[in-house]
Amino acid sequence: MLYALLSDIHANLPALSAVLADIDQRANIDAIYHLGDLTGYAPWPNEVVALLREREIPGIAGNYDSTVATDYKHCGCRADSPHEEELSHLSYEWTRSHVTPETKKYLAGLPFRIGVRPLGGHVSGPTITLIHGNQTLNTVYVTEDRPDSFLEKMASDVGARAGDVICFGHTHKPWQRVVGGIQFINTGSVGRPKDGDWRACYVLLSMEATGARVEFVRLAYDVDEAADAIRVSDLPSEFAEVLKSGGTAATTSSAAS
Repeated sequence: MLYALLSDIHANLPALSAVLADIDQRANIDAIYHLGDLTGYAPWPNEVVALLREREIPGIAGNYDSTVATDYKHCGCRADSPHEEELSHLSYEWTRSHVTPETKKYLAGLPFRIGVRPLGGHVSGPTITLIHGNQTLNTVYVTEDRPDSFLEKMASDVGARAGDVICFGHTHKPWQRVVGGIQFINTGSVGRPKDGDWRACYVLLSMEATGARVEFVRLAYDVDEAADAIRVSDLPSEFAEVLKSGGTAATTSSAAS
């Protein structure tokens, strides 16, 4: 079984469209899932949700999705400075005021977690667990520097065992690690990478007899279209520079999601 995993699209329709076009050219993909954060920071929240619904792509709620859906006081985003926090609030309020009731209803219906059984639930086999942050909250950042003990706790809480896979996003930085025979995969970001590479990132996850095989796919898209659309909207223009720099623009414009 071969899965395409998309996370942290963040209302970036050109990036999502390019990724789906790339996936469509790969005839051997069995299923596509999204790992949340469909909205925020770019001006196409409704269009992104509509496209995912049109394609019948299932997925989970990121922190941005669940907070928008419930009218929470903020997006649950981490900020490293007062200015980053201000930008984060501006993005959140813009998104809340622009999502349609239909989009909001869809976001509210997204599950917190999805378990996928590649061999079916009728036989013993590996489980792929899809979450956004960690197993407890979609606001927790599972960064690459987390110790093995942190990942072991994640695995224990979801009932994972050797051969299983746990996939998550939220940090916008792709990475993978095996701990105790369990594959941990941060799927990166389709619409707002923050690892210094502006290209959209998604994951191809192959479940084979010998175990899980992971490929991080980086894909160029019309980032100028996305940046220009941000600049002509009421969103902070600094978000355009974040996109074009792969998150390495001045720290005053790099609020985390």
